Amino acid sequence: MAITEAGTGSLRPVRRPRLPGRSALLRAALVAALLGLAAAVLQTPAGCPQPPGGSGSPGPGPSPSTGGPPSPLPLPDGAVGVPVRLAEPAALAVVRPGARVDLLAVPADGRAAEADLLASRALVLDVVGAGAADGSSALYLALRPEQAQRAVGLPEGSRFAIVVRG
Repeated sequence: MAITEAGTGSLRPVRRPRLPGRSALLRAALVAALLGLAAAVLQTPAGCPQPPGGSGSPGPGPSPSTGGPPSPLPLPDGAVGVPVRLAEPAALAVVRPGARVDLLAVPADGRAAEADLLASRALVLDVVGAGAADGSSALYLALRPEQAQRAVGLPEGSRFAIVVRG
């Protein structure tokens, strides 16, 4: 007896289902990738800071007894927290939270001889990504409001430098 199509009474063989086309496979791959990304985002605690170096690996936070990196400092009263990207990110390797630095601005045209002192003895609140080579490193400083306004109001292309105080 021959295999027939369901309910037709015909003696034609049943066709095998076709494989999905390219567009269906592409859609399925994109959906899988987006679901994986959503699962990863949902598993990351909100407001979880990245460890120094940007490794992104989970684990316990730094502890003073283990000699880990120092924790960020709280913002002092009357101060404004300002993130600063330095022209020379290697300078971040020598500063730690609690250090005092002078913040200098070099004009966009690059005349280093005309560097402007924006803030003297600014408190370093945090250093993020000191070893990162992707430009994501930043120095968080506590500045007075007028100093912060000068720093963020500089023309595009201006560069920042620091002098570490003792």
